[in-house]
Amino acid sequence: MKNRLVVLPGPTGAGKTEFAIELATRLGCSIISCDSRQFYREMKIGTAAPDEQQLARARHHFVSFLSVTDYYSVSLFERDVLALLPSLFEENPVAVMTGGSMLYMDAVCRGMDDIPDTDPDVRRKYAGIYEREGIAALRMALRIVDPEYYARADLHNPRRLLRALEIAESTGRPYSSFLNATVRERDFSILKAGLTRDRSELHSIIDRRVERMMEQGLEQEAASLIGYRHLNALRTVGYREMFSFLDGTITRQEAVSLIKRNTRRYARRQLTWWKRDGEITWFDATDHKRIIDWISNQIGI
Repeated sequence: MKNRLVVLPGPTGAGKTEFAIELATRLGCSIISCDSRQFYREMKIGTAAPDEQQLARARHHFVSFLSVTDYYSVSLFERDVLALLPSLFEENPVAVMTGGSMLYMDAVCRGMDDIPDTDPDVRRKYAGIYEREGIAALRMALRIVDPEYYARADLHNPRRLLRALEIAESTGRPYSSFLNATVRERDFSILKAGLTRDRSELHSIIDRRVERMMEQGLEQEAASLIGYRHLNALRTVGYREMFSFLDGTITRQEAVSLIKRNTRRYARRQLTWWKRDGEITWFDATDHKRIIDWISNQIGI
């Protein structure tokens, strides 16, 4: 059997983690996590990272393997996954990759130009601008230096904006120029099965998950990380809102409501991104049997 990477994209809350574990258990293979927030060991609750029981059911890679103080990027993830896959394929001709980080998933599947490390001084410069002037200043700067990426960027995600600005200034090339590379040929085949749910059902799941995060201690987790709030890893949904609550600028209930709203918005952006990919076959995430049967037929087992 030819080596095959089964990719499971889908919006946050669709149930990708649980399905990936069921699939990997049936296939006897490993799971590559493609959620850039779950990379960080200090951010377990706010990222809905797999718990100990889930991790025990299937071997996961790229979960809680970094500290929030570590530098990491999409190009490093592409490099590391491609370096890992040969050893996984020696054990099993199939591996599973799932998660919600669109650009990271595309980097593994399609490749991207090598992006050199950014200048630390440039990184600190834009981080300072963001701290002093807010996200509007980042948007304005990006619109000037890279209007092409500005037109398709997630303008609510400061981490993405900061990354684009850092690369543009450090390399002298707009970030968008690194994303327009011809699809790179891989020495394994790729099968994409997208998981989604009815919109109202997805929103209900997201709302319940946020409430469960609060019960599990998201407030305490955010409080333990407030000293690192300036780092890219912490500029994300769940932590931004909790930091505002801890600052006293909004109430706890307002923070919870904002996390729910911003997570729903993120799920919509994920779907918008992936709907452009004609290689994805979409399924109702609740129909595990149908998805597994389709994947099994496609990979010939």
